[in-house]
Amino acid sequence: MGSVKSAGVSFLVLSFLLYVADSYPNIDLSNMGCVECTLRKNELFSRDRPIYQCSGCCFSKAFPTPLSTMKTMTIPKNITSEASCCVARHSYETEVGGARVRNHTDCHCSTCYFHKI
Repeated sequence: MGSVKSAGVSFLVLSFLLYVADSYPNIDLSNMGCVECTLRKNELFSRDRPIYQCSGCCFSKAFPTPLSTMKTMTIPKNITSEASCCVARHSYETEVGGARVRNHTDCHCSTCYFHKI
């Protein structure tokens, strides 16, 4: 009789845990709080006319550096990362308040690089 009660309690606890796990929403939490790469109006420079800039998130991952690669590094690093950034595919220069700025017209995820305003 004691083993039947124990099995019943175990079954109830397992059922409850499965119910809780199933009730969690099926959403991808890897990019939580980071919106897709797209054009956004730059409020700082949009005085006379709208100026758009690319912003948002793209792909990024980190992984352990392979041993064969670490041997060839001048400064060995344990972690290697790959990333792509939200950059302008097309843009043109314009002048706003005496300063030259780039007005982006199209965005995409590509090689990360620093660009001037």
